[in-house]
Amino acid sequence: MNKAWIYVVLTSLFELIWIYGFNTATVWWHWMLIITAILLDLHFLSKACEGLPTGTVYAIFAAAGTVGTALMDVYLFDGSLSFGKVAFMALLVAGVIGLKLFDNPSTTEEKGAANEWAGY
Repeated sequence: MNKAWIYVVLTSLFELIWIYGFNTATVWWHWMLIITAILLDLHFLSKACEGLPTGTVYAIFAAAGTVGTALMDVYLFDGSLSFGKVAFMALLVAGVIGLKLFDNPSTTEEKGAANEWAGY
């Protein structure tokens, strides 16, 4: 597995951690943990963007956060789950999979030719 994908998983996980913290924090040191989680989240997000297309990383990050937050609301905070919510979460996941399937990364030769043309 590409190291950048590990960063995508970590940024998605830390996003859910700090969102959970927003719902449960009651004392000042909870907020310090949340701030730390946010900083780690942004660090992993930037590292993922170094190895993968930013649009793909952000789409996964946003979809994982949206779906994860909706499921966290249902299972941890007694929220409701409707057919509509499930359908739109599935649509988000399908969109992320579609982005990955139709992502055509440039080959090294194409990047080199583009850089030569650009004067690098």
